[in-house]
Amino acid sequence: MRLEAITWDRLTDTLADRLLGLEPKDGAPWPRVAFDGAPAARPGELARRVGEALRVRGRPSLVVGTEGFLRPASLRLEYGHEDVEAYYSGWFDTGALWREVFGPLEADGTGRVLPDLWDPRADRATRTPYVQLPPGALLLLHGPLLLGHWFPFDLTVHLHLSPGALRRRTPAEEQWTLPAFERYATETDPTSAADVVIRTDDPRHPAWTG
Repeated sequence: MRLEAITWDRLTDTLADRLLGLEPKDGAPWPRVAFDGAPAARPGELARRVGEALRVRGRPSLVVGTEGFLRPASLRLEYGHEDVEAYYSGWFDTGALWREVFGPLEADGTGRVLPDLWDPRADRATRTPYVQLPPGALLLLHGPLLLGHWFPFDLTVHLHLSPGALRRRTPAEEQWTLPAFERYATETDPTSAADVVIRTDDPRHPAWTG
């Protein structure tokens, strides 16, 4: 994989410009973009930066994080607080994401999206109001392990960390999740599956596939 060095500012602007011309693959009025990466790679930070760059360009977008669609603790932690299998395949409520985010953005959808559903700290529904997206508005969804669920993205961006960098940058209390990302790399191979790959081993100096 050939990578070229780039600054975060230039990367943000280049991605925003590319998204201005993005056409949904299924004829829907709302392009859907993934910012996939382990929490240590900070995919949400890039998604928010791109969303702001789009706003400056006059294009509306909605940034949604999968952390707002965690399953209730009784289900998420059924097999303990550090169960790798649960984190990999049952931590996030993918059914709710299909129902509340992707379904409304299909070709015959309403465009009425729920930005988040569950507050993991309070372990209860957030009661966040729905957002009505106008035609042409982009969904910028960020979170880990996104490319293994068959979500209908029109562009996928993967923020890559080498195993060593992922280990160094993951807090001690979250190190138990590392085997899930090893499995994700083997089963999904996001560096091959994604349309855009950004290496973030050094957070000050990213590199990307362009």
